[in-house]
Amino acid sequence: MAFKDLLVHLDGTDHAMARLDYAAGLAARHGAHLVGLHAVEGGLPLGLTSDMGGASLGLLLAQLRKTAEADAARMRAAFEDRIRRDGLQGEWREAMDMPPEAVALHTRYADLAVLGQPEPGNAQATINEMILEAVLFTAGRPVLMLPYAGSFTPTPQTVLVAWNASKEAARAVHDALPLLQAADQVRVLAVNPRQGIGGHGDVPAADIALHLARHGVAATAQHTVANEIRESDVLLNSATDLGAGLLVMGAYGHSRLREMVLGGVTRGILARMTLPVLLAH
Repeated sequence: MAFKDLLVHLDGTDHAMARLDYAAGLAARHGAHLVGLHAVEGGLPLGLTSDMGGASLGLLLAQLRKTAEADAARMRAAFEDRIRRDGLQGEWREAMDMPPEAVALHTRYADLAVLGQPEPGNAQATINEMILEAVLFTAGRPVLMLPYAGSFTPTPQTVLVAWNASKEAARAVHDALPLLQAADQVRVLAVNPRQGIGGHGDVPAADIALHLARHGVAATAQHTVANEIRESDVLLNSATDLGAGLLVMGAYGHSRLREMVLGGVTRGILARMTLPVLLAH
């Protein structure tokens, strides 16, 4: 299997170039068409409150638009240069309003979206988390999140799969198959596995490891009980111990005011991730 269409979100932040490097390498590895999407809020920032009059707000809005257009031009030049240098097939797209909805819409026509981890304290952190939630819960496609710090290979040789026998985990495993099949080592880890209907069999994670083996994936199963430690920390620590270059997991959420938001384990991973994470819902 191989990815055929990839999308990378290039928002003009300091970390956008790292996402472009990763996505271009992934596209080259799979012979995929690469879409560079610059989706930003061209209007007033979220949560802005001001006593400024209409004229002042108009000037502020014009300045924000000018900055957004300059960022878009800069990112487009970088994207098109990378496509040309690497001999890739690709195209550039822009959306200047409602970035969460825009990224989710464009992702529906790709096999995978490459996004960036929301960085605490960054002005774009809130909107980037909204983009992630919109893509995961409304696009029907997986997301590959890159940490805001570090350098990572788009061809990881060791992969950790977080398995809890849920439909989200099953979706993530299937969506990650092109990466799993290319890896030298895949470890399937069940943390605090539950038994019974809807849970695990006699040997937790063994069934999904066997399924992966039938797809040509060199997978081994492991389970651990760590009730006193957050599941997200167990997964991240295990990934570090294994030397994994990718974590694959289902993305879980709950309803809040008729919208889906990230669940505790997923949010814990995203807050402290030290390696790329492929998420699917």
